[in-house]
Amino acid sequence: MEAVVERLARSPRLPLILRDLEAFWKKEQKGRKRFYDSIEDGQKVEFINGKVIIHSPDTARHIEIRKRMTMLLDTFVAQHGLGRVFDEKALVCLSRNDYMPDVVLFLGAKAAAITPEQLQFPAPDLAVEVLSASTAKRDRGVKFNDYAAHAVAEYWIVDPEFRTVEIFRLDAFGKYELAWKYSGDDILRSEVLPDLKAPARALFEDAANLAAVRRLLR
Repeated sequence: MEAVVERLARSPRLPLILRDLEAFWKKEQKGRKRFYDSIEDGQKVEFINGKVIIHSPDTARHIEIRKRMTMLLDTFVAQHGLGRVFDEKALVCLSRNDYMPDVVLFLGAKAAAITPEQLQFPAPDLAVEVLSASTAKRDRGVKFNDYAAHAVAEYWIVDPEFRTVEIFRLDAFGKYELAWKYSGDDILRSEVLPDLKAPARALFEDAANLAAVRRLLR
């Protein structure tokens, strides 16, 4: 970002570039307002780089993975009074884009500030995206970079096909680095939820999920 600003600052066309950027930004923000005004209950839609993205229905596998993830995180977080977990329809509003991650976690003050009628949410402490053919490019591209830019402490990418969970954490430069790629009986390790311990397979198998939830309750 600093390198881009420095290059612009040296350009003799800076005033013209700023003018064009301001016009572009105003147009995009008008589109963003129309997006907010047009969202209907039950829709899964996102606003990304000026475009409205309407999501197609999820596969049964995708829905079940999201359900198991939500069950696991919600059980642990509720048991310890750590915050709030939401799935799929929570609209996370960042500085430019609006996303509906598969699962999000808000801790501490962020969770305490959420009101019953709230429709728009700040950057979460943890975001989870379950890959699909239509979303994988965005999940590993614009969302990956945007979540990092807004200091989402952990980003989990779940791959249904290969049954893996990649956990990314912010490095010293505010960019994501892969902490580990989990599968099978590997125990998920989270710095956001350090006491959470469950095998990766708990996101892909009902029996493993139920066993993990029971262990958390004990």
